Amino acid sequence: MKFFATLLFSFAVSCVFAQEQVSFFFESNKFVLKKEELIKLNKWLNANNTVKVVGVHGFCDEEGSVVYNDTLAKKRIDYVFNIIKSKVKIREDFKTRNFGELHTSSPIQAENRKVTLYYILPKDFANEEKIIAPKKEVTLEKKKPKIKFSDVYVFENPDGSTVNIKIDTIFMKKVSLANVGEKLKLESMNFFVDTFAIMPQSRSVMFELLTVMQNCPDLKIQIQGHICCVKKDIRDLSTQRAKAICKFLEYNGIDKSRMTFIGFGSSKPLYALPEKTEAEREANRRVEIEIIAN
Repeated sequence: MKFFATLLFSFAVSCVFAQEQVSFFFESNKFVLKKEELIKLNKWLNANNTVKVVGVHGFCDEEGSVVYNDTLAKKRIDYVFNIIKSKVKIREDFKTRNFGELHTSSPIQAENRKVTLYYILPKDFANEEKIIAPKKEVTLEKKKPKIKFSDVYVFENPDGSTVNIKIDTIFMKKVSLANVGEKLKLESMNFFVDTFAIMPQSRSVMFELLTVMQNCPDLKIQIQGHICCVKKDIRDLSTQRAKAICKFLEYNGIDKSRMTFIGFGSSKPLYALPEKTEAEREANRRVEIEIIAN
């Protein structure tokens, strides 16, 4: 998933007056600048000690979960902010907001691991309020096309023969029309006991998800695994099961930037532990998808 997590000063920047920006890049999974980038930052500070910073954005690449990337972006911003706070002017009344959102990023992952500073030059200080004035954004509601899904997936075997697999069009339509943030359970998604191996009878569910991903190119999801019965997911089965579904989709041609996976163990049960019935255990033992973009 091409992921954007940002902590920023809560001022939209107008394009009416001059506004500058500079970026500093991080290594994968790091929130401390490497030597070359730290030198670059210090050189920028020495050359621009009269500017005023009005915004800081943090970016991550597509690796990792939403929560992990959100935290990593915040650490990167905090690191840079602590270096610059005593060396340049910064708006005194800024507030911070935290976002875990997708963004259009570079296909080169290294270019996405960065912190970007937005600043204004002394000649524009008189227009500062206009530069940072909130902009009215017009959001046009995107009308989702109605897709006619087939109720049969034709699977081609390695030997060239084909198998017709019955799939649920109702589920696929529900996913195609779902809103961002909505969660949907993968019904009848079963695994062999204490493994992340998917049972053969669950393959129709896999092909339903594959079909809707193929037909909805803007759809991006997070696959979330849950287990039942025990308080600690010692073997991390919830993550491994979610990952197995993600890898199935990737193997069948879905770009990995459109999906992430995470395991919650038994931390988000629908019924309190220990469950009282098999129905409660089955409800807790589930895989869901959360719509990230659609």
